[in-house]
Formats: sequence, structure tokens, C-alpha cells
Amino acid sequence: MNIPDVLQTEPRTLLVVDDDECFRTRLVQAFRDRGFAAAGAASYDEAVTAARADSPELAVVDLKLADRTGLEVVRALKAIDTTTNIVVLTGYGSIATAVESVRLGATHYLSKPADADQILGAFEGETPTASPAAVVPTLARVEWEHIQRVLTDCDGNVSHAARLLGLHRRSLQRKLSKNPGPEA
Repeated sequence: MNIPDVLQTEPRTLLVVDDDECFRTRLVQAFRDRGFAAAGAASYDEAVTAARADSPELAVVDLKLADRTGLEVVRALKAIDTTTNIVVLTGYGSIATAVESVRLGATHYLSKPADADQILGAFEGETPTASPAAVVPTLARVEWEHIQRVLTDCDGNVSHAARLLGLHRRSLQRKLSKNPGPEA
């Protein structure tokens, strides 16, 4: 047997970074069932430690983690290995965070719920199919996306973003804690 044949039979490595233990465990198992050497991490520190020990070829990163943002995880994973292919998942997507995650090196950005097949499609460059009818977002969704863009422009500084938006800091924090509603 020749060495390149051995390398081709090695399963692709995949890291799932999500603080929701149930979702992370199911996703890791779904990828293992598809032949990947999948592992999970619940936090920024766990993800960085796992990537330093064995840099994954693929990574699925939740945008909202308990300790830090998924954007910080994307930045750290790319600093460890620029070839890591990353898909960012979020339950609270916005155009600003999608643009920022791609700017930091993510390949794709998906809204939750996303299953293993959709994530694999994103790794392969497939785009989710949109409905043929024009989709009009709700006013609450548009406001939330605008707030997210301003917050991203302010590097996450809520006080600065509140000043730019003409809001009291606490009012902005309340708006940020609310669910923005469906994307349309």
C-alpha cells in the first residue's frame, strides 16, 4: 500500500463549536455517521485547545457562545490554520454578522436550524434554495439587522452603538436581547 492511499482513507476532521450541548452532540454524531472524525467544543477555549492539538479541516461555529462570540472563534481558528473551512451557524442572523464572518474567513453562514446535510452543502459551496416569491422582512427584523450592523461597526461596544443610534444604552440592550423574528 502506498502512502497517498493511506492519506485518502483517513476521515476528514470536523470540529463543532456550540454551547448548546444537545445540538452539539447530535451534530457531532450526525457527522460521525457520515464518515467524519468529528469532535465537539462548548466554548472558545475548548475550540482553540482542540484546534491547536489537531487542526480540523472543517469547522461549524455557532455565532452566539456563552463565553465569547463565534466571530472570535473564526478568527482564532483561521490564525491557527488558514486552510480550515468554516461554516458559521446562528439562530439570530443579520447581514452585518454574515458579512463580518465571511470577512474573517468563514466559507458560509447559515441560519439555525440547519442539519448536517445543509451544513455539508455549505462546505461544498451550495447555496440554500430560496423561494421564488419575493421575501419582505418585517420591520422588527430590519431594525434588528440595522442595530447589528451598527454594533459590528462599533466593534461590539454597546455604549458607542447606542450613542450612534440615538438610544439609551439600556434600551439598546433590551432590543438586543429580544428575538428579531423570522427572516421573512
